[in-house]
Amino acid sequence: MAFGYTNSKGTTYYLHARGKMFFFAKEVKEGALDAVPAGYNVVEMKTGMPVLKKAAAEGTATTTETTNTESAG
Repeated sequence: MAFGYTNSKGTTYYLHARGKMFFFAKEVKEGALDAVPAGYNVVEMKTGMPVLKKAAAEGTATTTETTNTESAG
């Protein structure tokens, strides 16, 4: 069974792969995947189209913060 994602508008899309390229389609076609590849998450764009996004590795910050640790003087 192909991995399906139903967006906020109620449309179901199915995950496919062609080589290293992943894409969603409204119908199950050749190359349909049963699960989301390891290291990826499904996110929904403003238009309702689902896309795969690389998952952030645990222990890494999503924003970069710089702190000055030197004392003045």
